[in-house]
Amino acid sequence: MKSQLPTSDYRKLSDEELVYRYAHRQEQVAINYLFERYGHLVFGVCCKYLRQTEAAKDAMQQIFIKLLDDLPKYNIDKFKPWLFQVAKNYCLMQLRQSRSVTNNSFDTADDMEFEENLHHKIEEEAMLNRLEEAVNALNEEQKKCISLFYLQKLTYAEVAAQTGFTIMQVKSHIQNGKRNLKIKLELTGGVKL
Repeated sequence: MKSQLPTSDYRKLSDEELVYRYAHRQEQVAINYLFERYGHLVFGVCCKYLRQTEAAKDAMQQIFIKLLDDLPKYNIDKFKPWLFQVAKNYCLMQLRQSRSVTNNSFDTADDMEFEENLHHKIEEEAMLNRLEEAVNALNEEQKKCISLFYLQKLTYAEVAAQTGFTIMQVKSHIQNGKRNLKIKLELTGGVKL
Protein backbone atom coordinates (compact mmCIF):
# COMPACT_ATOMS: atom_id res chain seq x y z
CA MET A 1 0.00 0.00 0.00
CA LYS A 2 1.36 3.38 -0.98
CA SER A 3 1.56 6.12 1.56
CA GLN A 4 -1.13 8.75 1.70
CA LEU A 5 -0.77 12.08 -0.05
CA PRO A 6 -0.23 15.25 1.90
CA THR A 7 -3.69 16.43 2.94
CA SER A 8 -3.62 19.52 0.70
CA ASP A 9 -3.06 17.34 -2.39
CA TYR A 10 -6.39 15.54 -1.96
CA ARG A 11 -8.22 18.71 -2.96
CA LYS A 12 -6.63 18.44 -6.42
CA LEU A 13 -7.85 14.88 -7.05
CA SER A 14 -10.89 14.09 -9.19
CA ASP A 15 -13.95 12.51 -7.60
CA GLU A 16 -13.10 9.17 -9.14
CA GLU A 17 -9.53 9.32 -7.77
CA LEU A 18 -10.88 10.05 -4.30
CA VAL A 19 -13.32 7.14 -4.59
CA TYR A 20 -10.47 4.85 -5.68
CA ARG A 21 -8.23 5.96 -2.80
CA TYR A 22 -10.99 5.28 -0.28
CA ALA A 23 -12.28 2.05 -1.82
CA HIS A 24 -8.94 0.43 -2.64
CA ARG A 25 -6.43 2.05 -0.32
CA GLN A 26 -8.66 2.70 2.70
CA GLU A 27 -7.59 6.36 2.78
CA GLN A 28 -10.25 7.81 5.08
CA VAL A 29 -9.34 11.41 4.27
CA ALA A 30 -10.64 10.87 0.71
CA ILE A 31 -14.20 10.56 2.06
CA ASN A 32 -13.78 13.87 3.87
CA TYR A 33 -13.04 15.62 0.58
CA LEU A 34 -16.00 13.98 -1.16
CA PHE A 35 -18.20 15.17 1.72
CA GLU A 36 -16.68 18.65 1.46
CA ARG A 37 -17.49 18.76 -2.27
CA TYR A 38 -20.95 17.24 -2.21
CA GLY A 39 -22.35 17.38 1.33
CA HIS A 40 -24.26 20.59 0.67
CA LEU A 41 -25.61 19.29 -2.65
CA VAL A 42 -26.80 16.04 -1.08
CA PHE A 43 -28.38 18.10 1.69
CA GLY A 44 -30.20 20.14 -0.98
CA VAL A 45 -31.56 17.00 -2.63
CA CYS A 46 -32.68 15.70 0.76
CA CYS A 47 -34.39 19.02 1.59
CA LYS A 48 -36.30 19.00 -1.68
CA TYR A 49 -37.56 15.48 -1.15
CA LEU A 50 -38.05 15.38 2.60
CA ARG A 51 -39.07 19.04 3.04
CA GLN A 52 -37.79 19.19 6.62
CA THR A 53 -34.37 20.49 7.58
CA GLU A 54 -33.74 18.03 10.42
CA ALA A 55 -34.87 15.05 8.35
CA ALA A 56 -32.64 16.26 5.50
CA LYS A 57 -29.62 16.56 7.83
CA ASP A 58 -30.22 13.04 9.15
CA ALA A 59 -30.64 11.70 5.62
CA MET A 60 -27.43 13.37 4.44
CA GLN A 61 -25.50 11.79 7.31
CA GLN A 62 -27.02 8.37 6.63
CA ILE A 63 -26.19 8.64 2.92
CA PHE A 64 -22.54 9.38 3.63
CA ILE A 65 -22.40 6.58 6.22
CA LYS A 66 -23.86 4.29 3.55
CA LEU A 67 -21.09 5.44 1.17
CA LEU A 68 -18.49 4.10 3.58
CA ASP A 69 -19.85 0.61 2.94
CA ASP A 70 -20.92 1.02 -0.69
CA LEU A 71 -17.86 2.61 -2.30
CA PRO A 72 -15.66 -0.51 -2.02
CA LYS A 73 -18.48 -2.70 -3.40
CA TYR A 74 -19.22 -0.87 -6.65
CA ASN A 75 -17.27 0.20 -9.71
CA ILE A 76 -18.28 3.85 -10.00
CA ASP A 77 -17.37 5.63 -13.23
CA LYS A 78 -19.09 8.96 -12.61
CA PHE A 79 -19.32 9.67 -8.90
CA LYS A 80 -21.48 12.80 -8.88
CA PRO A 81 -24.48 11.39 -10.84
CA TRP A 82 -24.17 8.13 -8.89
CA LEU A 83 -24.21 10.02 -5.57
CA PHE A 84 -27.29 12.01 -6.59
CA GLN A 85 -29.05 8.77 -7.53
CA VAL A 86 -28.13 7.25 -4.15
CA ALA A 87 -29.45 10.37 -2.38
CA LYS A 88 -32.65 10.37 -4.41
CA ASN A 89 -33.27 6.67 -3.79
CA TYR A 90 -32.60 7.07 -0.07
CA CYS A 91 -35.05 9.97 0.20
CA LEU A 92 -37.72 8.16 -1.80
CA MET A 93 -37.33 5.16 0.49
CA GLN A 94 -37.72 7.42 3.53
CA LEU A 95 -40.86 8.94 2.03
CA ARG A 96 -42.33 5.51 1.30
CA GLN A 97 -41.60 4.37 4.84
CA SER A 98 -43.11 7.48 6.39
CA ARG A 99 -46.18 7.20 4.16
CA SER A 100 -46.79 3.63 5.18
CA VAL A 101 -46.29 4.44 8.88
CA THR A 102 -48.30 7.66 9.03
CA ASN A 103 -50.58 6.93 6.08
CA ASN A 104 -50.14 10.59 5.24
CA SER A 105 -51.23 11.26 1.66
CA PHE A 106 -49.15 13.49 -0.56
CA ASP A 107 -50.23 14.58 -3.98
CA THR A 108 -48.66 11.81 -6.07
CA ALA A 109 -48.85 13.82 -9.29
CA ASP A 110 -46.90 16.67 -7.67
CA ASP A 111 -44.33 14.22 -6.30
CA MET A 112 -43.89 12.61 -9.70
CA GLU A 113 -43.56 15.99 -11.42
CA PHE A 114 -41.03 17.12 -8.81
CA GLU A 115 -39.07 13.88 -9.20
CA GLU A 116 -39.03 14.24 -13.00
CA ASN A 117 -37.87 17.87 -12.74
CA LEU A 118 -35.13 16.99 -10.28
CA HIS A 119 -34.01 14.06 -12.42
CA HIS A 120 -33.94 16.35 -15.47
CA LYS A 121 -31.87 18.95 -13.58
CA ILE A 122 -29.38 16.31 -12.44
CA GLU A 123 -29.04 14.98 -15.99
CA GLU A 124 -28.69 18.52 -17.32
CA GLU A 125 -25.98 19.31 -14.78
CA ALA A 126 -24.13 16.11 -15.69
CA MET A 127 -24.34 17.06 -19.37
CA LEU A 128 -23.07 20.57 -18.64
CA ASN A 129 -20.17 19.08 -16.69
CA ARG A 130 -19.32 16.84 -19.68
CA LEU A 131 -19.53 19.88 -21.98
CA GLU A 132 -17.25 21.90 -19.71
CA GLU A 133 -14.73 19.03 -19.60
CA ALA A 134 -14.88 18.73 -23.39
CA VAL A 135 -14.32 22.48 -23.88
CA ASN A 136 -11.38 22.39 -21.46
CA ALA A 137 -9.86 19.53 -23.48
CA LEU A 138 -9.72 21.69 -26.65
CA ASN A 139 -6.49 23.39 -27.64
CA GLU A 140 -6.19 27.01 -26.54
CA GLU A 141 -6.98 28.52 -29.95
CA GLN A 142 -10.16 26.48 -30.36
CA LYS A 143 -11.22 27.07 -26.76
CA LYS A 144 -10.73 30.84 -27.06
CA CYS A 145 -12.53 31.15 -30.42
CA ILE A 146 -15.47 28.97 -29.36
CA SER A 147 -15.85 30.83 -26.06
CA LEU A 148 -15.82 34.25 -27.71
CA PHE A 149 -18.11 33.23 -30.58
CA TYR A 150 -20.71 31.15 -28.72
CA LEU A 151 -20.57 32.35 -25.13
CA GLN A 152 -19.84 36.04 -25.66
CA LYS A 153 -21.75 36.13 -28.97
CA LEU A 154 -19.00 37.98 -30.85
CA THR A 155 -18.88 38.00 -34.64
CA TYR A 156 -16.07 36.34 -36.60
CA ALA A 157 -14.52 39.79 -37.16
CA GLU A 158 -14.73 40.66 -33.45
CA VAL A 159 -13.17 37.33 -32.49
CA ALA A 160 -10.39 37.94 -35.03
CA ALA A 161 -9.76 41.44 -33.65
CA GLN A 162 -9.63 40.18 -30.08
CA THR A 163 -7.40 37.16 -30.75
CA GLY A 164 -5.17 38.42 -33.54
CA PHE A 165 -6.20 35.53 -35.81
CA THR A 166 -7.43 36.09 -39.34
CA ILE A 167 -11.13 35.56 -39.98
CA MET A 168 -10.27 32.35 -41.86
CA GLN A 169 -8.26 31.11 -38.85
CA VAL A 170 -11.16 31.97 -36.52
CA LYS A 171 -13.61 30.03 -38.71
CA SER A 172 -11.18 27.11 -38.85
CA HIS A 173 -10.64 27.06 -35.07
CA ILE A 174 -14.40 27.19 -34.46
CA GLN A 175 -15.14 24.46 -37.00
CA ASN A 176 -12.37 22.18 -35.68
CA GLY A 177 -13.37 22.93 -32.10
CA LYS A 178 -17.02 22.03 -32.79
CA ARG A 179 -15.93 18.77 -34.41
CA ASN A 180 -13.66 17.93 -31.45
CA LEU A 181 -16.43 18.79 -28.97
CA LYS A 182 -18.86 16.55 -30.83
CA ILE A 183 -16.41 13.64 -30.80
CA LYS A 184 -15.55 14.11 -27.12
CA LEU A 185 -19.19 14.42 -26.03
CA GLU A 186 -20.28 11.38 -28.01
CA LEU A 187 -17.46 9.36 -26.43
CA THR A 188 -18.06 10.50 -22.86
CA GLY A 189 -21.79 10.52 -22.52
CA GLY A 190 -23.70 9.61 -25.60
CA VAL A 191 -24.50 13.28 -26.22
CA LYS A 192 -25.00 14.10 -29.88
CA LEU A 193 -24.64 17.60 -31.25
